[in-house]
Amino acid sequence: MGNQPLSVLTCPDDEAVGAPAVFAPEHIASRVRQIRQHAHIVTGPTGRELGLVMGPRPPGDIVVGTLPPLYPEWLGGRTFCEAHGVRFPYVAGEMANGIATTRMVAAMARAEMLGFFGAGGLGLADVERAVRGLATELAGMSNWGVNLIHSPSEPDLEYRVAELLLRHAVPCVSASAYMELTPAVVLCSASGLSRGPDGRIVRRTRVFAKVSRPEVATRFLSPAPPALLRPLVARGALTAEEAELAALVPVAEDLTVESDSGGHTDNRPLGVLLPRVLLLRDELARHHGYTREVRIGAAGGLGTPDAVAAAFALGAAYVVTGSVNQVAVEAGISDDAKAMLADADIADVIMAPAADMFEQGVKLQVLRRGTLFAQRAGRLHEAYRAHSSLEDLPARLRATLERDVFRAPLDEVWERTRGFWHERDPAEVDRAEKDPRHRMALVFRWYLGNSSRWAITGDTARRGDYQIWCGPAMGAFNRWTADSFLADPANRSVVQIALNLLEGAAVATRAHQLRTFGVPVPAAASAFTPCRLA
Repeated sequence: MGNQPLSVLTCPDDEAVGAPAVFAPEHIASRVRQIRQHAHIVTGPTGRELGLVMGPRPPGDIVVGTLPPLYPEWLGGRTFCEAHGVRFPYVAGEMANGIATTRMVAAMARAEMLGFFGAGGLGLADVERAVRGLATELAGMSNWGVNLIHSPSEPDLEYRVAELLLRHAVPCVSASAYMELTPAVVLCSASGLSRGPDGRIVRRTRVFAKVSRPEVATRFLSPAPPALLRPLVARGALTAEEAELAALVPVAEDLTVESDSGGHTDNRPLGVLLPRVLLLRDELARHHGYTREVRIGAAGGLGTPDAVAAAFALGAAYVVTGSVNQVAVEAGISDDAKAMLADADIADVIMAPAADMFEQGVKLQVLRRGTLFAQRAGRLHEAYRAHSSLEDLPARLRATLERDVFRAPLDEVWERTRGFWHERDPAEVDRAEKDPRHRMALVFRWYLGNSSRWAITGDTARRGDYQIWCGPAMGAFNRWTADSFLADPANRSVVQIALNLLEGAAVATRAHQLRTFGVPVPAAASAFTPCRLA
């Protein structure tokens, strides 16, 4: 897989193979979409105008250039497809709390793409249930994976998830929200390293890393540090040979550069960030003497074919989509939340405190339109910064929070929170009972955590509190798909979304190629309209 194009993926269109040369921009536009045919650039009668002939080389026209067929499969890096056993350089990213469902991952795997299950925010039992199901359903397939999210407030859970993924031989692990390397992510990277018959280092688990800062990229592009490897060897989690080999390879051989995205994001533009990380990749490869090139992908803001084409043009080996997949039929979020996402435009997003890194003040990007979550979560974080405990809250502020945010007395919320942590991690309860400020943080995080669950389950009584992770790409996707095949929610499968984005990106790329020859390609020629692709 990944080397040769398979079936032809086309919407019904004007077949122009073998037709006479066209010179008018409006006629050229219809030819641009015939990406799987040779495109011959020919001169007109005066020798100055340029036109287009599709298919076999025209016998009578003066040909000044020829473009070979263009396939969506070939837009990115061929090594990505070969390494992961996929046909397309496309990944459906991990949306936390199981929004990226096992059903979504399985659909992507069968379509010869790659998808990650959204394990972030779930308990260990839920993650194991999903992993067991995927390992059974996709037995023998290597193009699927599960998310490992950095959990600074729950390092033990993070490590146990890593052990679980290795125990069930999950082929790909996507590490996200990391600022520093942890024992868990290093364990996933180094476990199972060996040398093949040719002496090359072989990975059992392929680690993807999402990054949005060069300093974090450096950590994943470098070998795992001895300070993290030695304790893993000492506790028997790694062998000495695995640790020795880990010192010779980068922590991740697939690095996803995440720009302005939904959820955790630094809001950086892809056009600035991706070239910077590509240069960094090359510098560190020379420094460490790597024999294999690390594959750099792009994520964030990819909601239209033009955006996907731009990512590939910048040098991405693969693309990762996120926000737009929340409206897919396989997404684990309520129809009510999907309808809210379908109404969003590019400016209908806002930054809000993150539940998993609340104490550190980390923010994530969420939907603003139709929900007051961001404002209410922001009010909670302001209260956390200004006060030392729940008892320290002014009576008027406490009453407002109980009425408008929690809809319950804070003492009652603490009892619910205490019960949750008693089952998930009793150490958190012990710490909270000794540290009043930590207890306040856990109570406030109760709201942030449940706001996502309300959106997932479709609790319309709490619609004004829905936390829906969303980037500007969602609004761009909505405008692109309006009045098209993908406007109908029933047609929005994760695979149809992917195929249409890739097909449209190929059309946009072909239009740009022709423009560089001087062919008068109108702007509308690259405006691919979504349709059913097979």
